[in-house]
This record gives sequence, C-alpha cells and structure tokens, in this order.
Amino acid sequence: MASTRRGTPCPSMGSKPRGETALIDRHGAVPLYHQIYLQLRDEILSGQRPFGSALPTEQELSALFDVSRITARRVLSELAQHHYVERKRRLGTRVTFKSPAKPIEANIDQAVDSLLAFGQKTSVSVVEVSTDTPSPTIASALHLPPNQQVIRAVRIRHLDGEPLGYIVSYVPADLANVISAASLAKAPILRLLENAGRKAKHAEQTISAIEADPRIAQALAIEPRAALLRISRTVYDKDDRPFLLTFAHYRSDKFHIRIDLHDPEGTSPARAPKASPVVSASVE
Repeated sequence: MASTRRGTPCPSMGSKPRGETALIDRHGAVPLYHQIYLQLRDEILSGQRPFGSALPTEQELSALFDVSRITARRVLSELAQHHYVERKRRLGTRVTFKSPAKPIEANIDQAVDSLLAFGQKTSVSVVEVSTDTPSPTIASALHLPPNQQVIRAVRIRHLDGEPLGYIVSYVPADLANVISAASLAKAPILRLLENAGRKAKHAEQTISAIEADPRIAQALAIEPRAALLRISRTVYDKDDRPFLLTFAHYRSDKFHIRIDLHDPEGTSPARAPKASPVVSASVE
C-alpha cells in the first residue's frame, strides 16, 4: 500500500523553511500563545532544542506562526517563567533545561532489526518527499553547514488499514538519489540507507509524550490534542557523522514500547537492554 506525492507541501505549511515546529489551531479554544508555548516546550523536553541552543527571537516567532509580537513575547516569557529558557538583553533566549534522565544503552543492531521487523508488519503511505532548507535545529542535529539542503520525507504507517504513525525524516541532500517516494514505498528508510553504504553505527533516541497538532491529528484520524508517543532519533555512521534524523509520532491507543531488562552484573552485549515496538492488534 503506497500513495505518493513529491514536492507538495503539507496542508497549511506555507513556503517557509520547515523544521518540526507544528501548526496552530486558530479556531480552537486554546489560546494561540499557549499552543506555541506547548510546542516549544515539547521540543525542549524531547531534546530537539538542547541545552544552550538559541530560540527564535520575538520577531522570528511572530513571522513563523503569523502572530503578533505581543503573543510571541508572552510565549518566551512563559518558557522563562517555567525555567525552560533564560532571556538576556542583546544575547537572546537560550535553553537552560537539562534532562535529569540518564541515558539507557542498548545494542544498535538489535534496535535496527526491531525497527525493520516493525516496518514489515505495517504498511506505508508516502505523503511527501521534498528538498527543503532545514531549520537551524534540523541543520544542527545533522551537522550541516549553512545553506545546505536536506531531503524531507513524510510517511504514514498503517496497521490493518488504520493510520498508526506519522513519521518525518531528514537526510542530507547528497542522498537524494537514495531517498525517493518510489523507494520509500518499497523499503524502510534504514534499509535504503544501509544498502547505499550508510550503515548505522550508533543512534540517540528520545521518547516523549506530546499532544497532536491539527496536521498530525488529521493524518492519524484522531482528535486534536490527543496523546501521542513521539520518538526522536538521530542515527550516526562509523565516522560518527549523523545521516538520519527522524521524528515519529504514534497513536497512544495503538502503540507502546516494551523493554527487556536484565541483571547488570551479568549483562553481556547479547543481553544488553533491548527495546521493541509493540503494536496493538485491535482496532478500537
């Protein structure tokens, strides 16, 4: 099952460079400033905006979301009041939040095998594959120099005909001959990149809970602000170069992650903590 559309923007995305900042619902009950606050907060909590990184200025936020400077100022003030950022005159706004969680190490080969197996159990619709100018956050995560473009691929994974996950991936533009709507309809992106010689050596992954924005809610056939499981993953090659950045958003009623834990004193590489995606077989 695969439907494709190349180079067509997602609904209401506009022509601005597209990162992972979500849309806002101008007709909903939640104030605009709070919607933007929640989006930026989720990006900070998930590590997408790491400690020390700069946030957009009031003027940039105003242009990005098409809101007033007063609204943009309130967003940044709210983030500062909740100790996610620090605002300094002439220096801008920077993230001050540090996650207290200690990373859990797992075997990369087992993780890749699990992801590929998951891909075989679900079908995919390719929504869009396009060449984009990345946001500063995306460019930084992929260690890209200024003005270098990326390939942006949007897919929807289905289980038994029902939408399960909304996945957005970014790869450097020099992989354009590898990642296309046609190739993604046939194989998972990790498999395509591995066949092209970009094998995953290690990866960094963050799992968080967020609320669905209007775009993702429509794609997954759920209510706006419904709970989502968001998985942010950066994959590196043997030279420690990041070559794949993925943001996967899964319906919380149909997807969960199981982790097998073992006694650390007897842990060997073969028995390292292992995480596997588990999909609910029932359609509710």
